[in-house]
Amino acid sequence: MAVLAAAQLLDELMGRNRNVAPNEKVKELNWEDPEYCKYFLAKFCPHDLFVNTRADLGACTKVHDEEVRKLFQNAKPTHHRKLQYQEDFLRFCLSMMNEVERKIIKGKQRLALSGKNDAPAVSPAQSQKNQEQINILNERINDLEAEAEQAGTDGNVEQAQGLMKLCDQLKEERDNLRKQIENGHWNATAELAAAQEKQMEVCEVCGAFLIVGDAQQRIEDHLMGKQHMGFSRLKSAVDEVSALVKAAKEERQLGRGGRMNSEERQRDRERDRERERRRERDRERERERGEGAGEESVRAEVRSH
Repeated sequence: MAVLAAAQLLDELMGRNRNVAPNEKVKELNWEDPEYCKYFLAKFCPHDLFVNTRADLGACTKVHDEEVRKLFQNAKPTHHRKLQYQEDFLRFCLSMMNEVERKIIKGKQRLALSGKNDAPAVSPAQSQKNQEQINILNERINDLEAEAEQAGTDGNVEQAQGLMKLCDQLKEERDNLRKQIENGHWNATAELAAAQEKQMEVCEVCGAFLIVGDAQQRIEDHLMGKQHMGFSRLKSAVDEVSALVKAAKEERQLGRGGRMNSEERQRDRERDRERERRRERDRERERERGEGAGEESVRAEVRSH
């Protein structure tokens, strides 16, 4: 890779014919030579889009030459090799776009799953139900305490102790319900704050995770980043080259139809000439037969005399 990059740099500085001897013939440029990058000729080389990013494809092993690209651009749109290069470019770009589309879908699934797992443990409806139960327990505890106090006043110690024991059990149940409400409220508040602080979404172009409502500078940095701009450029190039390929194929089809019509007219003329030749031969044979019959009648008349 380093040698190829150095050679390309020397070509830019000294010209591609730097190693040609004075008495040697300079090789003419031909964009169909396999040494040139077909993607670079068709539009651009995808290897140049994502340098030093997670989507980096590495260095291209083919030659990128602007003069050769001009020759490619000046070639007829219907040239079969030109169409082939453009279709190869489209296939490569579409494979990359399909890959990022899968990444986008997977990212959305991750966010959806994360949202389900982070749901509050106690719902608002459950908290309200717990509060109603606490109110009932408070009334029951107050009644039991009053009954226990009355039993103690009446000298019924065992009954008073039993009522206080039941009262303690109800208080413990009430405290547990209160803790559930407090914990649920804290969790819901914390999760809401976290969700508001870092609610995530997936970029529809490059599949990166973004923070909803993030600072404008960070959003602009993402939009101007190599990965986002690279995939955005891929999509635009696919639309543009697809239109060129479609137009070229339609032109070839029309040209093929015109040639077919011309060939059909030529065949019709050939058939007409052949029919005329056959009719001429038939007339010639008729004349020959007529002349032969006349001579025979003359000879017959001479013999009769």
